Amino acid sequence: MAEPEQRERKLRPAPLLFEPSEASADPEHFFDLESIDDPAALLARSTELTLAFRAAADRATEFQAVAAAQLADPRRFDRLTTADIAERAQWAEDYAKKMVEFGRDLLRNGNGG
Repeated sequence: MAEPEQRERKLRPAPLLFEPSEASADPEHFFDLESIDDPAALLARSTELTLAFRAAADRATEFQAVAAAQLADPRRFDRLTTADIAERAQWAEDYAKKMVEFGRDLLRNGNGG
């Protein structure tokens, strides 16, 4: 089981800030990590970013699922098939079916967005 400090840290990931376009154009630049000389500080900051990216990816996935469920809603006159959704999202059709169901669960439970 995770230590209490680890659980608390996972609940408060570092904020993701957009980098200036000139910084993101430099392939060696990544959220200023390359400028951190202290290995302990580098580990701490890169861990914060890892947790933040995971949290952002999880949240974005939930929004994808809700959107997929809404697009597949049989009450919509313009509803899409799971094959259409899969093509748009660049997913396999089986994955699209799972995402539609996940989105429906989120919407049913009031977590849709």
